[in-house]
Amino acid sequence: MSSFAGKNIVIGVSGSIAAFKVAGWVSALAKAEANVTVIMTEAAQRFVTPLTFAALSGNRVHGQMFAPDAGEEMPHICLAREADAILVAPASAQTLARLAHGLTDDLLATVVLAAQAPVLVCPAMNSQMYNHPATRANLKTLRGYGYHVVEPASGALACGEQGQGRLAEWEAVWPCLLRLLTPQDLAGKKVVVTAGPTREAIDPARFLSNRSSGKMGYALAEEAMLRGGEVVLVSGPTALAAPAGVRLKPVVSALEMYEAVLAEAADADVVIKAAAVADYRPAEFFADKVKKEKIDLSLKLCANPDILLELGRRKRRGQILVGFAAETGNLEAAGRKKLAAKNLDLIAANNVKADNTGFAADTNQLLLLSADGGSELLPLASKSALAAMLLDRVAAFLA
Repeated sequence: MSSFAGKNIVIGVSGSIAAFKVAGWVSALAKAEANVTVIMTEAAQRFVTPLTFAALSGNRVHGQMFAPDAGEEMPHICLAREADAILVAPASAQTLARLAHGLTDDLLATVVLAAQAPVLVCPAMNSQMYNHPATRANLKTLRGYGYHVVEPASGALACGEQGQGRLAEWEAVWPCLLRLLTPQDLAGKKVVVTAGPTREAIDPARFLSNRSSGKMGYALAEEAMLRGGEVVLVSGPTALAAPAGVRLKPVVSALEMYEAVLAEAADADVVIKAAAVADYRPAEFFADKVKKEKIDLSLKLCANPDILLELGRRKRRGQILVGFAAETGNLEAAGRKKLAAKNLDLIAANNVKADNTGFAADTNQLLLLSADGGSELLPLASKSALAAMLLDRVAAFLA
């Protein structure tokens, strides 16, 4: 089930050529099972017809304060009461001014003024208009009211100019919207997550590694960000894009990950080590590619530092340390041993031998073992869903 499922989201569309982009956003939210209601200003209806948004959302589009067919309904009150979140996109300079000064001369501004739901504003306009002191002052005022703002992107504008003013892309907006709908039980907490494999170089062309895709770690980082955490993702090489709002620290080798993780963990409230770090590296690195006829069939290895063990040694009072155990049998015995040896608060053990819980799978199943003797088998689920379940337990530890 999507995190947007069942949420009542009001989208306010104002007069900008970027209004056509928001049609795709409405479609995406409807597919994610959100209940989307669109309010259009009079100017917005000159760019996109209400019928477009009605077809995509499956709901009536509202535009007039006093619609002739509204009957006894007061849409500015009903919509404000029912909304779990309000997204104003594109937000024109005129709409920003209305909202900043509390004007109620159209339905959108009146709904926002009457609502107690969180508000996310996505400005879009000519770059000169965006950078005008009046617009900057209005945005500062809106932030002071507690509204959230996704800054516009820079690039070619519809007017032919270059500059900041393009409506932000949906990939940057949806995490901000979802964050408003997510309990902020990690707000003010620094969360360090490790993800992916490491690569231990033999020569410029070859390396030792493992099958980790990084999907579990990236899901944990994204979920921690949605819960309000200040998230640092220390990641080995993967094919994944860093979640929006997460600070990525890319590394390659185990030694690089060791240095990066210990530096970031020093002031972290939570450290979740989901990366599959190589236990050994080649004892010698060859500066030039070794020709196959000269390759020695035995490769000498040396041990990499144990990052989780060192984190356990350095763990501060109140810091939560979570480890992962990728196993192929007897999850509880292996997990309990690692939990005690490395001074962890919680360990998540999973069977990497199974097709639906192993490396690169989109699903997983975790056995959670805690230092107080607790044991909980989480259901087979998507890695995103399991990330939410695991962070529920972490938040309970913090509380």
